[in-house]
Amino acid sequence: MSEPTYTPRMKSRYREEIRTKLKERFKYSNDMQIPRLDKVVINMGVGEAVADSKKLKSAMDALAAIAGQQPVATKSKKSIATFKIRDNMAIGCKVTLRADRMYEFVDRLVTIALPRVKDFRGLNGRSFDGRGNFAMGVKEHIIFPEINYDQIDQIWGMDIIVCTTARTNEEAKELLKEFDFPFRN
Repeated sequence: MSEPTYTPRMKSRYREEIRTKLKERFKYSNDMQIPRLDKVVINMGVGEAVADSKKLKSAMDALAAIAGQQPVATKSKKSIATFKIRDNMAIGCKVTLRADRMYEFVDRLVTIALPRVKDFRGLNGRSFDGRGNFAMGVKEHIIFPEINYDQIDQIWGMDIIVCTTARTNEEAKELLKEFDFPFRN
C-alpha cells in the first residue's frame, strides 16, 4: 500500500485557482503559456568569512534551516587586496529551491516571514528584470520561523530571487500577486 502524497498548499492553489485567473486575464490559447514559478534562489553574502571561517559555517547552517536543503559555498572569482579577498576564497553561500520545496518556501516567506519585518511597507514592484524574474533583499534572516533567536551569533542579510516562466514583468507581477506577494501600490 502506498503512502498518501503531500502537496504544498501554494502548489495546489496554483493548479486550482491561479492558472485559471491568469488564463482569463492574459487570454492564453494554450495552458503551457501560463506563467509558473520556476525556481527560487537564496543567496547570502558573508564578507566576515574572510577573517573568520566559522562565520561562513554558521551562515550556511542558518540557510540550510531556512531552505530545508544544504547550501553551496560561493567563492570569489578574483583577488581584491582592499577587502583581503584571495582568488577562490569562500565568501558566501546560496541555495536553489525547485518543485515542492520552492512552494513551501514561498508560502513561509509570504505568510510568516514578510509580516515579521519591522516597518514593512510592501515589496518594490519595480524589482523585475524584464524577463519575469523578481529579486528582493531581506536585511535580517531572523524573520524566518526556523531560526531560533537565542542561538544566533550574528544577523545575516540575504537576497531572494524568484524566477518565473513569465515573458514580461506585467505577467510575472500578476503571478506573484496571486501568490499573495505584498507589493506597494
